[in-house]
Amino acid sequence: MASSSGNSSGCSSRDGQNSASEEDLQLAMDQRKRKRMQSNRESARRSRMRKQKHLDDLIAQVDQLRKENNQILTSVNITTQHYMNIESENSILRAQLLELTQRLDSLNDILNFINTSSGILDTTDQHHHHPHAHDDFINNNPMDTNTMFLNQPIMASPDIFQYY
Repeated sequence: MASSSGNSSGCSSRDGQNSASEEDLQLAMDQRKRKRMQSNRESARRSRMRKQKHLDDLIAQVDQLRKENNQILTSVNITTQHYMNIESENSILRAQLLELTQRLDSLNDILNFINTSSGILDTTDQHHHHPHAHDDFINNNPMDTNTMFLNQPIMASPDIFQYY
């Protein structure tokens, strides 16, 4: 019996060591599992924080781009309005130029008619007959002596059209 009790106590002590080792092993595995879970939690938390920061950065970038877009649209609208105003002013100036050109042509036609019908420009024939015919015309003219200078063609100049 002693041997059986010795065997059983020997067996039990080996079983006790095995179970203590198994418990230690289980505790070590549990400890590693808890440590890994904690590490995974921290890693997931850092990942969520990075993701949130990236999302916040993207939202801020969207806001900034929207502001810039609005500024550009405002600038385009102002520029378009200025362009339309200048285009309108150019149309008015073109119409005025056309009207003034037509007036100038009409006045030049009138001057040409007056000059050809009064014989002022045809001084070559007068000088053949009378050397001072041109002077006689000026001196005997009932109008002002500057009339000859008024019958000159009218020339347009860009300085005439100055708008303030």
